[in-house]
Amino acid sequence: MNLMNANSAVAAEPKIEPQNYRYLCEMVYRESGIVLDESKHYLVEARLTPVARDAGAGDLNALCNLMRAISGRPLRDKVVEAMTTNETLFFRDIKPFDALRQVILPELTAKRRPVQTLRVLSAACSTGQEAYSLAMLWKEMKIPGWDLDILGIDLSDEVLDKARGGRYQQLEVNRGLPAMYLVKYFQRDEAVWQIKSEIRSMARWRKFNLLDDLTPLGTFDLILCRNVLIYFDQPTKSRILGAFRGRLISGGYLFLGASETTLNLDDKFLRRQVASAIAYQKP
Repeated sequence: MNLMNANSAVAAEPKIEPQNYRYLCEMVYRESGIVLDESKHYLVEARLTPVARDAGAGDLNALCNLMRAISGRPLRDKVVEAMTTNETLFFRDIKPFDALRQVILPELTAKRRPVQTLRVLSAACSTGQEAYSLAMLWKEMKIPGWDLDILGIDLSDEVLDKARGGRYQQLEVNRGLPAMYLVKYFQRDEAVWQIKSEIRSMARWRKFNLLDDLTPLGTFDLILCRNVLIYFDQPTKSRILGAFRGRLISGGYLFLGASETTLNLDDKFLRRQVASAIAYQKP
């Protein structure tokens, strides 16, 4: 093939048709609340092309046709999971963990002394580093007779399976995890690091959509939902914040990402400066 023909072949490579792109964007928004606009074409094609290939569809247009033709959820779930962002690391943005150690966990334990249990929700928990970071922090605080019950929820079965296993590559434990915690709470298993059972047993994992009714999850003393709201539009952010507030005990805390806020979304939270972090408290 000469250069001209090769260039023509590349130019003729099928792209997703506008109506199919809109179909995918609307479906992902309806199922997850994630907003995809015209600037996300490359991201959609990069993440969904492997899904199309696994489903036996030649391209994303064929994938859309297949999704319209079948009524089952498995393929839709795979598409939504592929479009979620699962970036996380141990002790991500250390400031909230400092605030928890210095102020909030001591405050909550004083408040909840009669039950001697704290319940924590790690929302959009991804592969579990946030939940396990909190579990290690709690162990280091050495509060005898108390239990910390952590529930991690996410849309993706794949990331939840990894969280349950508690097995991480060298690169993953190198990102944010203090060396003393690696030595104390992990054991080497060939090419991976396995979290010890004393930490793994503190966390439970459940597939759950933040757009669903959170009532079945129970109530919590602390909710962590960091760097998640940035993917939603304003009405969805407000809806999720209201749902979190409904699941917090009076005096409980919500942590968001450093660039996220409840401002103009939910005016019923109290914004508190705690150590070097911002937390939102339910009155």
